[in-house]
Amino acid sequence: MLFKKFILSFFLTFSLFGFSQPTLSPKSKISILTVGTADELYAKFGHSAIRVQDPALGIDVVYNYGHFDFNTPNFYTKFTRGKLLYSLARESFEGFIYGYQLENRWVKEQDLQLTVQERNDFLKFLENNHLPENRFYKYDFLFDNCSTRLPDALQTVLGAKLSFDYTHLENQFTFRELIHQNLDVNSWSNFGIDLALGSVIDRKATQWEHQFLPIYVFKQLPHATVDGKKLVSKERTLLKEVPEEKNSNFLLSPLLWLSILSILVCLITLKDYKAKKRSRYLDFILFLTTGLAGLLIVFLWFGTDHQATAKNFNFLWTFPINSLIAFFLLKKGAPAKWISSYMLLLLICIGIALILWILKVQIFSILILPIVFALIVRYSFLIYYQRSARVH
Repeated sequence: MLFKKFILSFFLTFSLFGFSQPTLSPKSKISILTVGTADELYAKFGHSAIRVQDPALGIDVVYNYGHFDFNTPNFYTKFTRGKLLYSLARESFEGFIYGYQLENRWVKEQDLQLTVQERNDFLKFLENNHLPENRFYKYDFLFDNCSTRLPDALQTVLGAKLSFDYTHLENQFTFRELIHQNLDVNSWSNFGIDLALGSVIDRKATQWEHQFLPIYVFKQLPHATVDGKKLVSKERTLLKEVPEEKNSNFLLSPLLWLSILSILVCLITLKDYKAKKRSRYLDFILFLTTGLAGLLIVFLWFGTDHQATAKNFNFLWTFPINSLIAFFLLKKGAPAKWISSYMLLLLICIGIALILWILKVQIFSILILPIVFALIVRYSFLIYYQRSARVH
């Protein structure tokens, strides 16, 4: 059995890597594969890859720019800091399609109308990219990913012969709007992404930049030409998504839980107001949570290579210093005199954030409104409480 596995592995490896830039025959074909979305966050935006076939040479492989290694040293640290390297992988078409069949995701193929010479130039480009010294690249969600690499490759290989027509794009969206097209508004993934990504994604993406999403590459290719001829000669569906009943569980949604949290904060604050006391543990939890969120936002802005997390004004309502103030508010007795001034500063920061939202400098998640309302109520109460304690 072990011997059979060895032989199978050997022939599989040979079939994938045994050719060294062969000359493709007139029967060869190069196509673009587009994969549909799935429920998991990593699959929310689809996927793209390049297929090379030549029945005369027995070649049917997929060049996939979306690979990364979980065994990379300090994987999660590098991923968080935007320093994780992705790579171009070459795999069998059967293995590629089987994986998406298991995930119940549709796969569509677009045949490229290229000359034999252009196909060989494209293969040469891919093989050069696949060399160990060239295959790795620093992934960027907006500007350098498995999807953007495809039109870049076509442009590099075909040069001035390639022309894109963007007239089919009736609307030009911001990066955030494009991301939202793939997410449910009332979802934790949407809330987290809007919290982590900054104002840089609120500018309109150029027509070319829309192609950071695979579906826009898929829609753009039929409107591209090579020397005046249509780039896509044929389109087909290789896998269909099997319809599944998807239950949206409102009981797990962020709107419900953030609203409950807001109501609880307001009710406890009302109780504190009537009893002329302060719930120290509520203040500690509220300030520590918002402060830690603010620290994460600032870290993603200044401590990582992610372009999309820069200039994130969510820090104005989360406010990193809250993580320190939480420990002052945990103490018994009336807060220090400067606390009321600090609370006033927090209210001003929230006001600035709302103005930036209205002016569309940064679009915040609608889901923050219950939290922001609760914070305004609590900060206002703490100003009142501190001043009342000083008077008495």
